[in-house]
Amino acid sequence: MMELTRKGEYAIRGIVYLAGKPLDKVCLLSDIAAAVDVPPTFLAKIFQQFSKMGLVKSFRGTGGGFMLGRPPEKITLLEVVEAVEGPIIPNRCVGAPSDCDRSARCNVHPVWMRVQDEVRGALLGVTLKELTSESDADN
Repeated sequence: MMELTRKGEYAIRGIVYLAGKPLDKVCLLSDIAAAVDVPPTFLAKIFQQFSKMGLVKSFRGTGGGFMLGRPPEKITLLEVVEAVEGPIIPNRCVGAPSDCDRSARCNVHPVWMRVQDEVRGALLGVTLKELTSESDADN
């Protein structure tokens, strides 16, 4: 069913690490990759994607690197996951009803719609701020 890919997992690790740093601190990609145990080339591709979407800002040249594009309380886990994984779709009929000619009369279709809403809602309700160790008393 819905499973986070390795790319999604790496994306979350990288951006949560960045969210734990001061907002004005530019972090080197190599430092982020080492800290979260992700191959730098893989993380570079993920962060390029994030940069296009405004989730991170990238800086080139000496002293270049990345910082969060917005405060961590303004970025949700849903945005991060969908930035790399695409829309959350528990079954093909939810993503493109035209893929399934049974959607209109299928008793399971509303269940898939509810699953999608609940998963999206759960991820939407969590910000990067909540996932950083500084704001997590249990960590």
